[in-house]
Amino acid sequence: MKPSILALTPGEPAGIGLDLAIMIAQQQHAYCLVAIVDPGALQERANLLGLALDIKEFDGSISNPGELQIVPVTGLKHVNPGQLDNKNAAYVLETLEIATQGCLTGQFDALVTGPIQKSIINDAGIRFSGHTEFLAEKTGAELPVMMLANEMLRVALVTTHLPLSDVAKTITHEKVELVTRITHSDLIQKFGIPNPKIAICGLNPHAGESGHLGTEEIEIITPIVDQLKAQGFDLIGPLPADTAFTPNILDQVDTVIAMYHDQGLPVVKALGFGKTVNITLGLPIIRTSVDHGTALSLAATGQIETTSLMTALAMADDMVQQQAQ
Repeated sequence: MKPSILALTPGEPAGIGLDLAIMIAQQQHAYCLVAIVDPGALQERANLLGLALDIKEFDGSISNPGELQIVPVTGLKHVNPGQLDNKNAAYVLETLEIATQGCLTGQFDALVTGPIQKSIINDAGIRFSGHTEFLAEKTGAELPVMMLANEMLRVALVTTHLPLSDVAKTITHEKVELVTRITHSDLIQKFGIPNPKIAICGLNPHAGESGHLGTEEIEIITPIVDQLKAQGFDLIGPLPADTAFTPNILDQVDTVIAMYHDQGLPVVKALGFGKTVNITLGLPIIRTSVDHGTALSLAATGQIETTSLMTALAMADDMVQQQAQ
């Protein structure tokens, strides 16, 4: 099959994203890796790391170890590793814009994102809530769905970055149904699972305890589960979250849908931190990401692990090849 072309946005330039791109480029890959990046900043970071790097213009071929193809983005101010500068916020968003458009036009097969510093983008006066929302807007997606996955578990979320006090009012019939449909569709199309089985968590302790600990399960979640099951979806739930992640359940299902961020993500990260990938479902493109932050204190030290990015690239490659079949 044709090798995948994976676009990498290193993210916040003061963090470890540039380091990751350079260190990953030292290895041989079965896919074409192209970084959307300022070549001067990339070379400067390679010099600080003491790693040889042959920067080449993107041509779609598979690079040799020590080479990195790029689509150059200029305008980056001088970068001091570990020191944030809001003057570079526009540059970070420009790399994302170029990579996203390249995926939409077919220039790239998938987007893999490095860690960004959301606060510094907002400090620059640019309203920005995260990669997921940015990509949804740029691609015209109806609803982006966050999934974290590793070799042990996949977890999709109905709600993401909300205060806990706002979660319950966001759990609606429409939201639960749409997240379930998107997750089901992408498991088929992007993961190659022909008949996915999905576990649905309840919102409340003990899944509401028959209404004694909350009524969202009775009024919202159960009716949606029953409706979709009648349409042929293979679903179980709503399940109490404290039993949904037990081996007896996980051995039966392909994915768990959690109602909120900290209901599901601590479990998947505990099972594979550093080897977990953030995937955005519901987009017309494939997007994966690392599961860690910018690690400002480790920038330019060489004392970082590349496992999460390697896993994100490998999963993006797998998804591209799966769609091509």
